[in-house]
Amino acid sequence: MGRAGEGAVCYLSRVRVSVVLPYRDAASTLAEAARGVLAEDDDLELLLVDDGSRDDGPTVARALDDPRVRHLDAEGQGLVAALQRGVAAARGEAIARMDADDVWLPGRLDAQREALALAPRLGAVGCRVEAFPEAEIGEGLARYVAWQNALLTPAEHARDLFVEAPLCHPSAMIRRAALEAVGGYRDAPWAEDYDLWLRLDAAGWELAKVSRVGLRWRHHGGRASFSDPRYAPARFVEARAAFLAPRLRDRPVAMWGAGRTGRRLAAALEAHGVRVGRWIDIDPNKIGGTRRGAPIDPPQSAGRPGERLVVAVGARGARDEVRARLIGLGLTEGADFVCAA
Repeated sequence: MGRAGEGAVCYLSRVRVSVVLPYRDAASTLAEAARGVLAEDDDLELLLVDDGSRDDGPTVARALDDPRVRHLDAEGQGLVAALQRGVAAARGEAIARMDADDVWLPGRLDAQREALALAPRLGAVGCRVEAFPEAEIGEGLARYVAWQNALLTPAEHARDLFVEAPLCHPSAMIRRAALEAVGGYRDAPWAEDYDLWLRLDAAGWELAKVSRVGLRWRHHGGRASFSDPRYAPARFVEARAAFLAPRLRDRPVAMWGAGRTGRRLAAALEAHGVRVGRWIDIDPNKIGGTRRGAPIDPPQSAGRPGERLVVAVGARGARDEVRARLIGLGLTEGADFVCAA
């Protein structure tokens, strides 16, 4: 690394990071979450944003005797409003996220700060996470966490952005300039974190992850992801379609996968003016039929000149198999085909 890179690291090591931690009814876990942050170093501030707590959480928060802690009240207007309140009050040039029921692990701050310093176009950087407690981690969640943890580079995050949210929100550190450039957090019909990652990517900012495990990600039945309608699977499909559609309007579109995953995405894309011209599927019982008025063709028909292919398959391992097949045909991911769900 040359002098410019070295200077960037030294500069960023002096930048104050603002950790935004909204909480509601988190009296039993808030102190542990906050102390993990405060154990890092003095070059940060921790903004504890009360989002309408009805328990002793505010008392726990104010018992933290540390000048780096600031207390804010979001008046119970919800997570997005609490995030907006925290970011507006933050003084740092990087905004790190944390949730009140998770555990911040040592070394995360410096690793993410250095990653932002070394890559000026990096808008947000996460870290690998460990989901706990084991009794609450089902097979589907375990696969999702393993998939997230496997994505490290900007290229890998961009490649799989339309499959699922590639960053765990409370594990992320966001460059303030990037956050402000895309309008900050907003109330969207879908999850606020996925919305932010999609907007950053659309604006040309990169996403990445440091290899360090920097967060223990607690799961329980009361999480918003299990109850808030904005986190429903259908809303994620709508989010993908809203940001994928602009990339598909310049060429004819084929969809690999005539099953449920592909059909749902095709319907959502139609709402944005993108219609699937044909389907590709491996099931001989589907080949020769139609879906949504378009023919279903066999796999050997993939790769027609001028056509952009959307790979939307739900079977485990199928996405990687199709990706390898298309690359073997000389197609370029991102330009000739994109994987989605």
